[in-house]
Amino acid sequence: MPALAVAAELRAEGARVVFVGGQRAERRLVPEAGYELRTLTVEGLDRRHPVRAARATGRAGRALVGARAILAEVRPGAVLGGGGYVAGPVGAAAVSRRIPLVLTEADSHLGLSNRLLAPAARRVCLAFPIAGRDGPRYRVTGRPVPPAGGDRERGRRSLGVAADEQLVLVFGGSQGARSINRAAALGLAGGDFHVLHIAGARDYPELAAGELGERYHLYEYLDIERFEDGLSACDLVVARAGGSVFEIAAHGRPSVLVPYPHATADHQTANARHMAQAGAAVVLADAELTSARLAREVAALLGDRGRLVAMGRSATAVARPRAARDVAEELLGAAEARG
Repeated sequence: MPALAVAAELRAEGARVVFVGGQRAERRLVPEAGYELRTLTVEGLDRRHPVRAARATGRAGRALVGARAILAEVRPGAVLGGGGYVAGPVGAAAVSRRIPLVLTEADSHLGLSNRLLAPAARRVCLAFPIAGRDGPRYRVTGRPVPPAGGDRERGRRSLGVAADEQLVLVFGGSQGARSINRAAALGLAGGDFHVLHIAGARDYPELAAGELGERYHLYEYLDIERFEDGLSACDLVVARAGGSVFEIAAHGRPSVLVPYPHATADHQTANARHMAQAGAAVVLADAELTSARLAREVAALLGDRGRLVAMGRSATAVARPRAARDVAEELLGAAEARG
């Protein structure tokens, strides 16, 4: 999603944009957005399992050869690496072909690919300030997200939520978040407010079998437009604390953030603290998450309209809405400097 936001800015400037990805959500999202997608067979490096790690290393080597071939054909003026296991081989191929490389990091911790590629990058665009990552090579841009374009009235109308009723949006990552899913279904169902809960494919059947009530709107998945409408329509968000914190902030929404406890270097906790220190969020540790605790936190916030408004203003202030434009300008500048 950050790459698509940057791509939109580049396309507006007349640039041709080609994506290189794997076999995940980009297979659907990139063509739907009207961009060309080249694919590589590559997987993440699982350091807990030596056999899987060895397989991933072998695939990365083959992906590097494939990435060099793609770059030789496309001949880009610059390459953007978005972190992750696909960006590693493509970024390395760009360096080997002396193509300017710009990196983006969506979290408060540099991932493995970005750590390895950073010394060779023209610029590393950070979502959050990171200790020790300063100087001219690093720039804090925020996380690129699409412009906040949801329709509050349309979102509420589709759910049957009146203007004077309150709505809580609950979601996890692409697969959902089991602890949040269960705590929300048990703690928030039956309240005097509406809940829009995007559960993900794994937990949806279990949750759908429960008695949630007519104010509880449970979905396995929402497309981008309807998700944007949900963000615009809600009064409060309950979510993990990955890169989506910037999407929440872009919509000016207060949040209860439950960081994923097994994230690399515990970066989701750092992400959540950044938002909490700005006054935009309340942080609830996953180990402390129960249905009763979540119900109390949500009820306290919904019962204090002044606090919700203040948190929403703080979210807007920390959002960095120019992030996609700033990253696009770094790429265009790199391409122009190369000639």
